[in-house]
Amino acid sequence: MTLESNTPNNANLFSPIAIGPYHLSNRLVMAPLTRMRAPESCPTDLMTTYYEQRASAGLIITEATPISTQGVGYPATPGIYTDTQVQAWKKITEAVHAKQGHIFLQLWHVGRISHPDFHNGELPVAPSAIAPKGKAITPTGMKDFVTPRALETAEISGIIEDYKKAASNALEAGFDGIEIHSANGYLLDEFLRDGTNKRTDNYGGSIENRARFLLEVTEALISVCGADRVGVRISPSGTFNDMSDSNPEAIFVYLLEQLNSFGIAYVHVVDALEGDIRHGANVIKLETLRAAYKGTLIVCGGYDQARAEDVIAKDLADAVAFGQLYIANPDLAERFKLNAPLNIPDTKTFYGGTEKGYTDYPSLG
Repeated sequence: MTLESNTPNNANLFSPIAIGPYHLSNRLVMAPLTRMRAPESCPTDLMTTYYEQRASAGLIITEATPISTQGVGYPATPGIYTDTQVQAWKKITEAVHAKQGHIFLQLWHVGRISHPDFHNGELPVAPSAIAPKGKAITPTGMKDFVTPRALETAEISGIIEDYKKAASNALEAGFDGIEIHSANGYLLDEFLRDGTNKRTDNYGGSIENRARFLLEVTEALISVCGADRVGVRISPSGTFNDMSDSNPEAIFVYLLEQLNSFGIAYVHVVDALEGDIRHGANVIKLETLRAAYKGTLIVCGGYDQARAEDVIAKDLADAVAFGQLYIANPDLAERFKLNAPLNIPDTKTFYGGTEKGYTDYPSLG
């Protein structure tokens, strides 16, 4: 799909768009939102209701979903590595498709943002043995992060196989595609940045080496899903989870230039947020990223309707993902179209809990 055909001169949030093989009715994307409502790491009927309510988004990207037990770092997050999980996710994809929606599964390995409590006492893994600042959210409360174990070079191919199996499971569960989570300080992002990657093998040091793992994962998942059903999420200016890089523009422009040749469905960019700037982010302009990547670009990061319309009108992005607004407004597309009032998100109910603050936000009418 060429840039021109995805972004006509008069495009707005409600212009149709082709992403991969799919023709979407609008350019509103439901951003991936961890909600920690999956006891035993398995999707629930309540989650089915939640996603079904939001099916009028042009595209839903699910909450981050661990590819393996090693990839887990938060309680009550749904996985995609067992048959039981696959069958539970199938209920969700069927419900979204019954409403003519489209849904991609976000594949996740948290890397060092975990704790031995999730791994029978074993250390979390990372590119290098560098502990993040802050605390892990464990099943028994907040605990200091530990120093992770640096992955052996020979282990990386096994993690790529975990990604492939998870992608295959996602297709079996009925997802329209997958998004590779390479943002926000998790494993693939940790390999990209020189603040967390001090390796001296083929996966560390130079920009080319630090990008290698993500590019190999992308290539592997293309072999499973087809390029047009694979998206990649990055946070070039992000500092969340104690992330840094000495020259983020160099690594991320290189990465995007490499991704151009893959023909994937989209790249999903997390803009610099207030917190990133407050923590000294080296902010990369969206114009720079847009110039580097020639395919479909989704952006997110605290957008409201006016700012979303502006970024599309200026041809800086093809679609915009909304997070907190989709938490509180299951019919966000309809509300934007009618300029209707928006429900206010209740931050106290974002993580864990029951239907309160999850499926009980009212829709119009």
